[in-house]
Amino acid sequence: MANTTETANLCGLKRENFQATINGKKTDLYILRNRKGYEVAISNYGGAICAIMVPDKDGKVANVIQGHDSIKQLTSGKEPFLSTLIGRWGNRICKGQFTLNGKEYQLALNDGPNHLHGGPTGFHAKVWDARQMGPRSLALHRISSYGEEGFTGELDVTVEFTFTDLNELVIEYLATTNKKTIVNLTHHAFFSLAGTADPTPDILDQICEINADFYLPTDATAIPTGEILKVEGTPFDFRTPKPFGQDIDADHEQIKFGKGFDHNYVLNKREEGELSFAAKVTDPKSGRTMEVFTTEPGMQLYTANYATGYKGANGCTFPFRSAVCFEAQHFPDTPNRPYFPSVVLKPRERYKQKTIYRFGVIE
Repeated sequence: MANTTETANLCGLKRENFQATINGKKTDLYILRNRKGYEVAISNYGGAICAIMVPDKDGKVANVIQGHDSIKQLTSGKEPFLSTLIGRWGNRICKGQFTLNGKEYQLALNDGPNHLHGGPTGFHAKVWDARQMGPRSLALHRISSYGEEGFTGELDVTVEFTFTDLNELVIEYLATTNKKTIVNLTHHAFFSLAGTADPTPDILDQICEINADFYLPTDATAIPTGEILKVEGTPFDFRTPKPFGQDIDADHEQIKFGKGFDHNYVLNKREEGELSFAAKVTDPKSGRTMEVFTTEPGMQLYTANYATGYKGANGCTFPFRSAVCFEAQHFPDTPNRPYFPSVVLKPRERYKQKTIYRFGVIE
């Protein structure tokens, strides 16, 4: 049901470039279009968002997400998690080890000494079953088999993307298991509100606000130390909006560890699981804004500190610090930190998450 009239696609992506068969499953591209005519393009390979076409303050439409323009790029790109779904585990687990019900589990080590983002063949590298439900909504589904990437239990996962007439990209996650397991799902969207280009501009002048009084400091391998520290008086304080560039190179151990911002925030919540405001970013030049709302307790802020200028869709390149990621999730290494909000999912329970990215312009 992807749009077959390629000339009608604002994003310029061609459906046939995303069509292949991988491990016996077909890949494709799906275009979500709201009543205003703006678009989101998603592949069922990894749930990768390939384009988000929204206007600037003058009505000029551009792609504000870093993505790829073919299945070949998607499967061989330099950044495997570029704007993809992440599972079963978003973020890191120390040494890839955790204990559940008295049994020790060992996951793949794909980030130095640690496990990252579900492993090298996690959800970002799977072909999902896709069902487009009208012009604005897409459901992706897969069953993660028992033992996949070392995780226990069979996990049945549905992720629904909806692009509303308010220019909101709504991502809803639902998962069930047949055996006690851990789960922490997210989407690793790389946002470039100035619009992707060759090269894509850096984000240093973009103004960010984060609704969090606390953050999680890490060790040199990006694993939380276990402390929950106040952002007050640190470079991590975004409670009052400020440009990323103001403190991104601050003389601070945590900034040096992350080569910039790569930390999890403890979002301010009145009650557990409420859908609430998490963050806002504004690009002063284009006038584009994006607000983030989520039910999750945490959010990883990542400022593309490891981007190297690799190629993406339509000849664009993605240099150092040319994107910002707001990954709504539970806290990194939670299985080894029992006082962090629980990530355990039991049979007959439902894992649910909702995150909204709302695009607008400065008024």
